[in-house]
Amino acid sequence: MLLWLEDEFIRLLSADDCGLDEFNGEADHIHALITLHPMVTPAKLINTLKTVSSRMIKKEYGAQLKEFYWGTNALWSRSYCLLSVGGAPISVLRAYIENQDRPK
Repeated sequence: MLLWLEDEFIRLLSADDCGLDEFNGEADHIHALITLHPMVTPAKLINTLKTVSSRMIKKEYGAQLKEFYWGTNALWSRSYCLLSVGGAPISVLRAYIENQDRPK
């Protein structure tokens, strides 16, 4: 599912002239290093990624995901962490994301 989700993020981001530089996840969250177009509002982009990917992944993997909804039909939580990393070396950020404990 993470590979599918990564492809979906790439597709959605490219539609807004943005890019996915690095992507990985753990059992209960993902990390995405995203390059934003200067005219894109970060909060609006996150909302689009969550809304569209949730709808699409439910179509593709609905039966497998159903047991993880914790009594709701929500795939994503309402919260997110958005960090600006203009001064950090990209190599350090990539290494952090690459070293997430991806589920088998």
